[in-house]
Amino acid sequence: MASSTWSVPALADEVGSARRAAVEFARAEGVPDLRLEDLRLAISEALTNAVLHAFRTQDLPGTVTVTVDVTPDQFVEAVVRDDGMGMSSRSDSPGLGLGLGLIASVADAVEHRLPADGVGFELSMRFRFDGT
Repeated sequence: MASSTWSVPALADEVGSARRAAVEFARAEGVPDLRLEDLRLAISEALTNAVLHAFRTQDLPGTVTVTVDVTPDQFVEAVVRDDGMGMSSRSDSPGLGLGLGLIASVADAVEHRLPADGVGFELSMRFRFDGT
């Protein structure tokens, strides 16, 4: 299995560079173009959600981390993690509330969970190369 990880400050300006690095890694590992587009969209939504929501009670941004694993059985998995306050309802949301639904519509499997160390939020998105 090929794997790579990128950590960036949870700032809107950092979303693009982390997304590009993750997608380029997946491309270099042989992920087909159609799945790369789904991966790009899902990572972008997940990173944006973390930036907008995970650190809203903090003065300074925390960190978001993207890990991409490409498996020999033709799956690519992306995990976006933050070290913020996790996921909770928000009446003052600056977004439209469509991000997780959009991710679920392009990924073959989505799982959200508390990270092993109990800090923040982790979103796992899995994509089959053949899109089935």
